[in-house]
Amino acid sequence: MISSLIHFIITCKNPDRLSLGRLHIRESPEREEFLPHKSDGGKPPQFTDFEGKTSFGMSVFNLSNAIMGSGILGLSYAMSNTGIILFLVLLTCIAVLSSYSVHLLLRSAGVVGIRAYEQLGKRAFGHPGKILAALVITLHNIGAMSSYLFIVKSELPLVIQAFLGLQHSSGAWFLNGNYLIIIVSICIILPLALMRQLGYLGYTSGFSLTCMVFFLISVIYKKFNIPCPYDGFSNHTAENISIDGECEAKYFTINQQTAYTVPILAFAFVCHPEVLPIYTELRNPTKRRMQAIANVSILGMFVMYLLTAIFGYLTFYLNTEAELLHTYSKVDPLDTLILCVRLAVLVAVTLTVPVVLFPIRRALLQLLFPDKPFHWVRHISIALCLLCVVNLLVISVPNIRDIFGIIGATSAPSLIFILPGLFYIRIVSTEQEPMNSRPKIQAACFTALGFIFMSMSLTFITLDWVYGENRSGGGH
Repeated sequence: MISSLIHFIITCKNPDRLSLGRLHIRESPEREEFLPHKSDGGKPPQFTDFEGKTSFGMSVFNLSNAIMGSGILGLSYAMSNTGIILFLVLLTCIAVLSSYSVHLLLRSAGVVGIRAYEQLGKRAFGHPGKILAALVITLHNIGAMSSYLFIVKSELPLVIQAFLGLQHSSGAWFLNGNYLIIIVSICIILPLALMRQLGYLGYTSGFSLTCMVFFLISVIYKKFNIPCPYDGFSNHTAENISIDGECEAKYFTINQQTAYTVPILAFAFVCHPEVLPIYTELRNPTKRRMQAIANVSILGMFVMYLLTAIFGYLTFYLNTEAELLHTYSKVDPLDTLILCVRLAVLVAVTLTVPVVLFPIRRALLQLLFPDKPFHWVRHISIALCLLCVVNLLVISVPNIRDIFGIIGATSAPSLIFILPGLFYIRIVSTEQEPMNSRPKIQAACFTALGFIFMSMSLTFITLDWVYGENRSGGGH
């Protein structure tokens, strides 16, 4: 009793010791609760597969660069076949649907704690689902890489020729597109593709987007410097087009080509193979944070797409061609600004190739080496093999529009609509959301919409084959 009294007196004389003791008692359980609370918000499971270090801004750059494709060159032509109002409605709907698709992916990933497209396929449908997801991603992104390198193959020799002031190709090796894509692949694409993490490409993605902003500014500038009607187009104007309406903006247009613009707009926001890899490398990853990255990226590309389409269309109206830069070249083939714009577009699509390559490599690693840790030999070997395959395709096949048209018509709707909807329906348990709940019904309708888009795209390609022409006018 005497010892207890002495301890009490000492404690009263040193209140800090009592406070520290109480703090120590309180601090221990708080530390135990802090990490779980931060990591999952009280809703298990949480991601433990990778500790991301990429910032919000760099993630936005990478995802925006993944969205931005060569299809931006065909959006003015799409507007000429829909009218301004109908184009705006369609573009808005596709942007909203794309954001909803990302929501379904993130929701499915959060439920099972997996941030890999292929592993979501495995969780939803077993090993066949994993193989299907990996195959769709591989085919789609190889098609995208090939389309970008085809632009380099066809445009870079012309740009070099114009800068040298040559009227015709001299046959020199540096004007041969096949040699140029090999040089570009080895000197630019391969070093970037060997980066260990996708987040490191944020800087090059930012530069790529800067090039496309320069393209947009030039399109706006040219609107006020090219008169309409322009005399140089007199030989290119179709006989059934009235001269009186040649420079008149259409707000709502329905013609034979209108339906063909729907797939162009639908595929303009394809970025879903890159969403989960970017999510994996995100610092402080949460569903809300990644959804914000997706929304900012989609909104930014929506604005760029809309402005490019409007000002390109209001420059040439009915004379707008499927490839906007070709239309400018008819005004002045040696225009310095347009040459710089074409070079900027070439830089942009070249820097996009490594970003598109990363999901293919990840899909192949998930498929072939699912339980193996990172190894530089596998990392480098897959990148080399992919670039070799794509270069051989671009060099050996003179026209792969039909081949990759089929791939794009099947893989793009699968990645945007079908797979995210099916994953959500299968992964989110019926205890959480019954099949007759509104989220599950929305996901089912979203999946059905994907099958409709796929049927439309395949029908259009078949019609192109039957009638011997391509009316699509663009791509991703």
